[in-house]
Amino acid sequence: MVGFNNLIDPYYMPRTSVEDVDGRQILVIWVPSGANRPYAVPSDVLAKEKKYSYFIRSGTSSIVAKGEVLDELREMANRVPFDEPPNPDIKPTDISMALVRDYLAQTESRLEPLLFTQPLEQTLEQMDLMSGPTENRMIKNVAAMMFCESPDKFFKYTQVDIVIFPKGRVKGPNNFSETTIKGSVPQLIQGALTYLKSNVIREYVNKQKNVPESIRFFNYPLQALEEAIVNALYHRDYQQYEPVEISVEPDGINILSIPGPDRSISKSDIDNGNKMVSRRYRNRRLGDFLKEMGLTEGRSTGIPTIQEELVKNGSPRAIIETNDERNFINVFIPVHEGCGDIVELNVTKDVTKDVTKELTERQIIIEGLIRKNPEITIPEMSLKMNVTTRTIKRDISALIEMGILVRQGGRKDGQWILVK
Repeated sequence: MVGFNNLIDPYYMPRTSVEDVDGRQILVIWVPSGANRPYAVPSDVLAKEKKYSYFIRSGTSSIVAKGEVLDELREMANRVPFDEPPNPDIKPTDISMALVRDYLAQTESRLEPLLFTQPLEQTLEQMDLMSGPTENRMIKNVAAMMFCESPDKFFKYTQVDIVIFPKGRVKGPNNFSETTIKGSVPQLIQGALTYLKSNVIREYVNKQKNVPESIRFFNYPLQALEEAIVNALYHRDYQQYEPVEISVEPDGINILSIPGPDRSISKSDIDNGNKMVSRRYRNRRLGDFLKEMGLTEGRSTGIPTIQEELVKNGSPRAIIETNDERNFINVFIPVHEGCGDIVELNVTKDVTKDVTKELTERQIIIEGLIRKNPEITIPEMSLKMNVTTRTIKRDISALIEMGILVRQGGRKDGQWILVK
């Protein structure tokens, strides 16, 4: 193995350990990302004359990086994620043993029983959270993000500000309540979700006329909010003194973080609000920890999950906003249409509200168009009514939810059927 390590340029040495798994001893090779990447390796390690190349993953294959791909690989190597370098200001006393233990227990790590029988620095070494020369080992930034009770000591404004405008920012700018949540990144995520779940998220019951079954929905699906909050804290720039801001208004929740998405993500992908694949990560190790805790999948699935959860709940799609300079990213999660025009806090009212949804004037017009032509398309309805296709889709979803309308067949050869 030492011989093969010497074939890597520049030299790289992974760590090894012997672990007991299912009653057998196995050799584990730990390969954390190196500080001197990218690394070149021989195309054929057994050839006498070695030809060195850089390799990347493409799907399930390893291919040689060439041309623009190689240039991009080198450019990425020059951008070390902020959470990876060591920080001389972080001391072992800043790391919470309780937070480290909670993480090790949640991930079922074999390091948990060793945590209180060996020095903390040794556990951090085994978790690849130490760096620097042997005589001056330092703790990495990500350790403070994950396991420090007060990471804002090192990264200013590491916090989540939640602002609630019961009547909206425009109609009632002076009528608001504000809450600040601090702690490690996992604590920020759980704290924000707990606050929203206790104070904002409500379940509604739609009692339909002449139908025994009631339709249940939430003003905001919890999973959609979780994905948006995790994304905001995962991709935040911890060198900028700006908190993650969650503002709750009657029409929806805005989750704002600084800065915006990387320029490797196209403007069209952002506007479409679907899957956004980034080739650069500001906090790669932080994402690895959150993934192990089950808070994110780390496969660019955050936005699709948000949209999927909103569809399941019968809510409109989320809207992703940024500017040309990518100074910010705002994820707007709209409220379910059956929830009124004011923010109703759970601390003052019952969390379950009975509503009887009546048809709007626009939905009545749609019903009439479908009665005349069951094969009419959404773009055709949009032109006849002079409204956007997004509005038509939202009204169609509401009619389907109320059991008034169903779709039979595909998009091209199907038709609408009025149930009642």
